[in-house]
Amino acid sequence: MRSQVTNSKLRRVLRAALVTGLALMFATGNASAGALADLEVEIVPQFKGKPLAFDVVAYKTAAGQDISVTRLDFLVSNFLLRREDTSWLALTNWQAFVSAREGRTRFHLGNIPAGHYVEARFLVGVLPEINHGDPARYPAGHPLNPLVNGLHWGWQGGYVFMALEGNWVNGKQTNGYSFHIANDDLLIRVELPASLELNSSHQLRIALDVAKIFDDQWRTTLTEGGSTTHSRDNDPRAVKLHDNAERAFAIESLMRVPMLVSATNKIQPLVAPTATPYHLVISSLFPRPALPLDNPLTEEGVELGRSLFNDKNLSINSQQSCASCHDLSVAGVDKDRALSLGAEGGTGRRNAMPLFNLAWKNSFFWDGRAATIREQVLAPIQDPVEMHETLTNLVRKLTQAGGNYADRFERAFGSREISANRLARALEQFLLTQVSHNSKFDRVIKGEAKFTEAEQRGFELFHTEYDPLHNQLGADCFHCHGGPLMQNMSFANNGLDATPKDAGRYEVTKKEGDRGKFAVPSLRNVAVTGPYMHDGRFKSLEEVVAHYNSGVKRSATLDPNIAKHPDGGLHLSEDDLRALVAFLKTLTDDKFAAAGSGAAEIK
Repeated sequence: MRSQVTNSKLRRVLRAALVTGLALMFATGNASAGALADLEVEIVPQFKGKPLAFDVVAYKTAAGQDISVTRLDFLVSNFLLRREDTSWLALTNWQAFVSAREGRTRFHLGNIPAGHYVEARFLVGVLPEINHGDPARYPAGHPLNPLVNGLHWGWQGGYVFMALEGNWVNGKQTNGYSFHIANDDLLIRVELPASLELNSSHQLRIALDVAKIFDDQWRTTLTEGGSTTHSRDNDPRAVKLHDNAERAFAIESLMRVPMLVSATNKIQPLVAPTATPYHLVISSLFPRPALPLDNPLTEEGVELGRSLFNDKNLSINSQQSCASCHDLSVAGVDKDRALSLGAEGGTGRRNAMPLFNLAWKNSFFWDGRAATIREQVLAPIQDPVEMHETLTNLVRKLTQAGGNYADRFERAFGSREISANRLARALEQFLLTQVSHNSKFDRVIKGEAKFTEAEQRGFELFHTEYDPLHNQLGADCFHCHGGPLMQNMSFANNGLDATPKDAGRYEVTKKEGDRGKFAVPSLRNVAVTGPYMHDGRFKSLEEVVAHYNSGVKRSATLDPNIAKHPDGGLHLSEDDLRALVAFLKTLTDDKFAAAGSGAAEIK
């Protein structure tokens, strides 16, 4: 009843704001009459009033427990400002995403009528009609696109409003905690008394004190087997965290800043005027991908990329192509090889990654060092251990080679010029078409097939949390491999070694909290993409699930959603492990594997 009253009151405030004609919109409306102001809001993460440092066990809660914070992500919506005359300015149908560890802490409110405001309000979370809507409808880059926020529950529906994760010291052992505040009844309503004189561009800094989430109205004590919440019905811990979170925000400062000017980078696509647009078909369940606007897909570009992908001239001795280590008949991996061999016989450092559904990724390689496919594809060509060719010599070879490459570059890009940039664009186009979305799992979701009893059990285990206090003893796979893509966009340490032999993501970011973390791969086609892990140490799915069941090694950067489990891992029964493997095998896209192209049009 408490949350129903809160939501009802908020709705009345929003309706009142709209009735009085004070709705704040992105464009014109009433905002065009009179002076306008811009407001940049910055969320400032803190612990007991001091700046919050992520990934280090450096904070003591009111319960006397030493903790770290490794994730602080949340959604913001429905920002309101109240004037002295009690009228409201409401920003409706507006959302923002905050990811404090990754530095995404600012959002912008524009076209605010100048004046004096005495209160700011906003929601952490989204209203029910949005929460239960289709997340696939949001364009690339939108705060509610699951690829952007990583907070959607996937097949279970709805968003996590706030995710707070980290580690805590339990005697000599480091455990994990994972607090996910969600569900309509736990919409967080923040009310901040203020004195805001807005007559130009300003920055509003709002502090978020994590210590208060642990201890304000209610005190949180972490216990082994009781350091998690997923906001189920009748979960008192979720309610207490929600109540504390409403009190954890405070206005820190308001300052005038130079006029905010939006960057207007003009997109210059490189495409032949006669090129034929490529018709890319994807599942209606998938989020919308951020396809490169400066490299639109064309039939000519994709086919050129296909030829280059299979051309051994890309290597120093013309003995190895991209396809040599990325066999598209097995979803783009080097079948049965833990580490690939280079053109001159050298052994690679990491396992060859699959090449499908890359349109939904925002970084590439196991350590994420490349931001685009275009950047990624040129690295193996030049790597001394892999293809070991210079781009200058490669361009010369392609220019002199048969196959009418110059004509094909002209049909794709508008001139006969062959360059490393154009080669990378063609490869990017081809790889973006490698789409996989037609497995038995997809047919079950559409109601066109049924799981076997074992597959159904595996599906349930995969999507059930490990939450002993609520008698939920699942495999917890979906935290890292959830949603229709069966992956997330982050990096994680999954407990392979107590002391990571490969620094992984740390080599890119130089953050100690990233040591031993690697990109989370998709589990689609997992039955045909072994060997597994960044070093290919596991040959079979049975070995993989055995690792998560009893082989997990604790370390300082172990993912909290794994560290919250007992020593070793899940401790599931042998029958449950077999059921998990049975479900994982339903993720194989048979048409993708059989066709060897992955670009088949599937509706």
